[in-house]
Amino acid sequence: MPSRLATSVCGISLKNPVLAASGTYAYGVEFKALVDLNALGGVIVKGLSREPMDGNPPPRLYESSSGMINSIGLQNIGVRAFVQEKLPELRAFDTAVIANVFGYCLEDYVEVLRVLEDAEGLAAYELNVSCPNTKHGGMYFSHDPSLLSEVVSAARAAAQKRPLIVKLSPNVARIEPLAKAAADAGASAISLVNTFVSLAIDPHTRRPHVGAGFGGLSGPAIKPIALRMVYEAAQAVSIPVIGLGGIANGTDAAEFLIAGASAVEVGTASFWDPTAPVRIAHELDEFLAQENMGSVRDLIGTLRLK
Repeated sequence: MPSRLATSVCGISLKNPVLAASGTYAYGVEFKALVDLNALGGVIVKGLSREPMDGNPPPRLYESSSGMINSIGLQNIGVRAFVQEKLPELRAFDTAVIANVFGYCLEDYVEVLRVLEDAEGLAAYELNVSCPNTKHGGMYFSHDPSLLSEVVSAARAAAQKRPLIVKLSPNVARIEPLAKAAADAGASAISLVNTFVSLAIDPHTRRPHVGAGFGGLSGPAIKPIALRMVYEAAQAVSIPVIGLGGIANGTDAAEFLIAGASAVEVGTASFWDPTAPVRIAHELDEFLAQENMGSVRDLIGTLRLK
């Protein structure tokens, strides 16, 4: 990777600022025959829970206009199987490996992090807070600043060895209070946006196109909203912001950096092009060359609204 792409986020050294997003790149090792994992800025593995989860009933994916609706249901092998079966192989690659963590109560998050703290080969954790808190009547951690603060504080106490990135949901009225709550509770960085709750209907059967009914919309369709929310979050906090939502090429990545992101994640694009994160990094470098910029860091937060 060209040296001008090298950067860092909350102490994590990255060859380039383009990461493979959680839930779109399996556990990373599954893609080793398709892409040089060493060329990735980093890979964020599928969300990990205390115990294995089967996920939602099929169908789980539906291609919408300029996007994709998924309803995977956070299927995963569980944190202990990840540490035993996937992480040893991941350690062979020279790329930042970030573990995505989720749960349905504070104890879930803390236990997953406790297991990961004893494992070697991870650069950071990404906390998925877009889950309903079963101990608070199903209220979503991501929707309420006090609940978000509670889970981030508990996670921060459990995660002593590595940076803690908090992944925020866009399904809120305003992102700033949530970004501030995460930062004040000890987040090292925030990432956004997660998917938008959505519904696609088959008019012939009068039923949803995905088995669980509702799903999460991602892809180019959400990019303008994601850009706006990344800008708002970056203005609200002093910790780094990682942007995602509809990034399909190097220019898209540049736009997120201009909006205030210190790095980006690529998700849906990897479904039709598994090499997308590496390709996008090279396209970002070409953009920097065209703009006569010596470092990708010079692009961050340069948006001029007027």
